[in-house]
Amino acid sequence: MKRIFEDTATAFALKTDSELERAYFLFRMIANEPLVRIGTAMTNFAIKAHLPVEGLIRATVFDHFCGGVNEKDCMPVVDRMYTKNVCSVLDYSVEGKDTEDPFDDAMAMILKVLDFVKEKDAIPFAVFKPTGYGRFALFQKLSEGKSLTQKEEEEWQRVVARFDKTCKKAHDLDVSLLIDAEESWMQNAADQLVEEMMRKYNKKKAIIFNTLQMYRWDRLDYLKKLQQRANQDDFKIGMKVVRGAYMEKENDRAEEKGYKSPICSSKQETDENFDNAVAYIINHLDTVSIFSGTHNEDSSYGLMELMAAKKIANNDNRVWFGQLYGMSDHISFNLANEGYNVAKYLPFGPVRDVMPYLIRRAEENTSVAGQTTRELSLLKKERQRRKI
Repeated sequence: MKRIFEDTATAFALKTDSELERAYFLFRMIANEPLVRIGTAMTNFAIKAHLPVEGLIRATVFDHFCGGVNEKDCMPVVDRMYTKNVCSVLDYSVEGKDTEDPFDDAMAMILKVLDFVKEKDAIPFAVFKPTGYGRFALFQKLSEGKSLTQKEEEEWQRVVARFDKTCKKAHDLDVSLLIDAEESWMQNAADQLVEEMMRKYNKKKAIIFNTLQMYRWDRLDYLKKLQQRANQDDFKIGMKVVRGAYMEKENDRAEEKGYKSPICSSKQETDENFDNAVAYIINHLDTVSIFSGTHNEDSSYGLMELMAAKKIANNDNRVWFGQLYGMSDHISFNLANEGYNVAKYLPFGPVRDVMPYLIRRAEENTSVAGQTTRELSLLKKERQRRKI
């Protein structure tokens, strides 16, 4: 397989010299774990104290990792990336609340995004989190098999109605819809609800996508059973495959409550689990479509090799690669340059409301061994190339 990810000229073709310098500066900061901790604490304090820091945040970390404050604000970024055949997934990255109005507001925003993107080839997906549409504790109670009170049952039916309204609109507009995964102790209820939506709206092709977090050792088995049900009941599966985002929280809770951790025992086991899930889907592409969300080069090459071995066209619409905006441009833009389907998750929302997302990004980059080092080495290589 041709090794394409070292090509920094393609990877950073859209970055001006000043944007390249900003990226290099940011990743140097993120590489310093104590600095990230101090910066996070100071940013949280400044936001809570209503200090005038939005301009600074917007000019640095926000503009690097986010598309804008609203969907229209994102369009210059969307259009620019699409000139290199990299699509966008508009991700309203405002964290969920525990009252009804924000859930209805979040649904209204996703419906608005669906209307906004229906004529835009550059934005083939919309996305939302289950806890953007309903209380975490409600998902958890159902996942644990507990009975709901009458009031909670009425509340759950409102959650179901929000899911259904959004999924129906996605189906009617023919825009694919990614539904994110969250913590394991609320995920069963989300899985059941998303499967219900697949049964309804994925009759001809995958419109509704669930998410598999492959740092969980039980997810491949879940996928195989879901695929059997899809064959029996004649519906298609859409699946975004990722490694996962809540590992420390998952392990800490399992230890605290005395149950076996749902997380794989090692990174190697997680990597193998991820690659096995991707291979399983490619072997069942008649039933399952995939959005492979990974910043791992080996996994990306692995999927490319599987496609070549199975003679699956690079641009087969059942196979997508995805990365986060502001990260792994060497993967995204080089894949797109080879004709693969690629989409960047493009977060947006008011600066203050998106800060929890940005802080999580910084903390994740700090904790993922090698990720920030790799970003820095590629940025450094491109800086040197431009000086020649």
